[in-house]
Amino acid sequence: MTTAQVSSGQTPSGRLSPGPRAKRTGGARRAERTRRALRTLGFLSPWLVGFSVFFAYPLISTVYFSFMKYDGFTAPTWVGLRNWVYVLQDSPFFWPSLRNMLWLVLVMVTCRVVFGLGIGLLITKVKAGAGLFRTLFYLPYLAPPVAATMAFVFLLNPGTGPVNTILGALGLPEPDWFSSASWSKPSLTLLALWCIGDLMVIFMASLLDVPKEQYEAAELDGAGPWQRFRYVTLPNISPIVLFAVITGVIATMQYYTEPLVAAKVASGVIGGSGQTFEPGYPDKSTLTVPHVIYNLGFQRFDTGAACVVAIVLFVLAMIFTGFLMRRRSGFMAAED
Repeated sequence: MTTAQVSSGQTPSGRLSPGPRAKRTGGARRAERTRRALRTLGFLSPWLVGFSVFFAYPLISTVYFSFMKYDGFTAPTWVGLRNWVYVLQDSPFFWPSLRNMLWLVLVMVTCRVVFGLGIGLLITKVKAGAGLFRTLFYLPYLAPPVAATMAFVFLLNPGTGPVNTILGALGLPEPDWFSSASWSKPSLTLLALWCIGDLMVIFMASLLDVPKEQYEAAELDGAGPWQRFRYVTLPNISPIVLFAVITGVIATMQYYTEPLVAAKVASGVIGGSGQTFEPGYPDKSTLTVPHVIYNLGFQRFDTGAACVVAIVLFVLAMIFTGFLMRRRSGFMAAED
């Protein structure tokens, strides 16, 4: 390289070399990128710690223990697929609980969303006394689940409950409600509709947020009440409907307290020593998947089988959520 090339910053091939100033600029950019990455990781660290501790580690541990024989006290031993075979083939509780869960997801979640949206629509249309109706429908949601369930079981008591007394006075059939395997899940659905206050408030907030100009334009085009709901209200609140359906499905898959308390009260087993309780009374009709997990893990100390049921529940929740999100994407594309 000649003195002229050095002074002009050219390489022996004739190209311009980066030079000290360009090298300093490149180093400064790398340092800035490093600082930016560290800053981003710093902001994300609380989420990363929470995700690792409360999601990733429990999930990996659940998969690990599903292949182990572990009672929580002695060291786990490898058993391969034995826990999976027991749960999927030999367990007397797994498939009934899965059928109950699917029934509740399809019927109870649908009824809750439709009823909550209907109540929200009616209250937003009421001119006088809207505050009173809003309070009356929201108050049952504030009741503790155990107390609300016990009160509902007593109200629907086939022999002494006021509901059957009124039905009998009107000459209508008197169901056995929580004492009948055919009526236990509809009874739980009625209980869920009674505590609809949370969903009603969410739908009311979304309905009041729909632009009134769109309703006025639809009325000028001659749209009736159903057409205004179909083409104005529903597209505007569709994200809230999707939120209600997904959270409802997940909550129903974790349904535990209400069916357990209802089954215990209806069977006459409130508590105390010497009393035995059959899960899912009557005839496993109120048995849910969380009941099976609790029974296997904390009553029979069969942690491996309980982990298998938990994995199945997790996979089903992911499938339901993914299916609903794909349906939502198709609906939005059709609107566009």
